[in-house]
Amino acid sequence: MIVNLGEPREKFWGVLDEINAAGVSLRGIDLNSYDELMRMLAKGETGIFPATVFYPLRRVERILLDEDSGYLPALHTQFAQRTGIEYAEWLRSGSA
Repeated sequence: MIVNLGEPREKFWGVLDEINAAGVSLRGIDLNSYDELMRMLAKGETGIFPATVFYPLRRVERILLDEDSGYLPALHTQFAQRTGIEYAEWLRSGSA
């Protein structure tokens, strides 16, 4: 899931823990860190943890499902291909 946020503009990629009238709670990473995370995990670095964050609903502009689109693989598909780790497994374990 990709959450687009406003004020300030951000994108967060992860799994949805909870959504309610107050906001959304997610576990994952800021999308700006995606490429660096891939490089670090592909090198076998450890101690890299996903973040659990809460964003108030007033900041949420849209929520998108991370899915393959034609020939373009989803971010979680790229994650598995580049690191050899399933994204859901990394989120559950807390580190690589």
